Amino acid sequence: MTTDLSDEVRSVLDARFAAREKAILESRKVIRAAANGIRALHRSEVDEAERLISEAGSRLASIADALAENPELLSHGVVHDAEKEYAEARITQAVFTGGETPSFRDLGIDPVPYLHGLGEAVGEMRRRMLDLLREEKVSEAEMMLTEMDDIVDQLAQVDYPDGMTNGLRRTTDVSRSLVERSRSDLTATVVQERLRQDLRRT
Repeated sequence: MTTDLSDEVRSVLDARFAAREKAILESRKVIRAAANGIRALHRSEVDEAERLISEAGSRLASIADALAENPELLSHGVVHDAEKEYAEARITQAVFTGGETPSFRDLGIDPVPYLHGLGEAVGEMRRRMLDLLREEKVSEAEMMLTEMDDIVDQLAQVDYPDGMTNGLRRTTDVSRSLVERSRSDLTATVVQERLRQDLRRT
């Protein structure tokens, strides 16, 4: 070989490395903002939750811009984790505020991390359901359980190899177990309430 390609190769890899490092840094910030947004939702701080989740979305967009010339890096694990956390935050926000659940296209992300975010939102919904039970809002808790059930049904219909879905089957199984535990908690609360009412009548 008569041509020295080292400088040319290094310039390409240097640019790719810089894009990768920015993507990793921004992905961590996305994850942090999305998680804080979910915590704000549990505190009923709707405006603060929107601010934080919007920040997460803006940072995701900046990652896409940074990787525009290196799209192969979009499949990097930390980027998918960021997309998953953002999806979880937006889905949780929609459920908690009575909005329409966004699709992966609405969020501008890959469907695989979206599905994992959908599954992990079930855990946030269980937490909200338990809060509602403590507040004796049984009918609202029942509606939350129905939402959780619907999500598990949707996830169960996605039947592809784990290599394609990044282990979605496990996420689905965990979500299903959370739904069953929540159903048991709700049933116990309803039974206790009926016994309490019966005792009042006697």
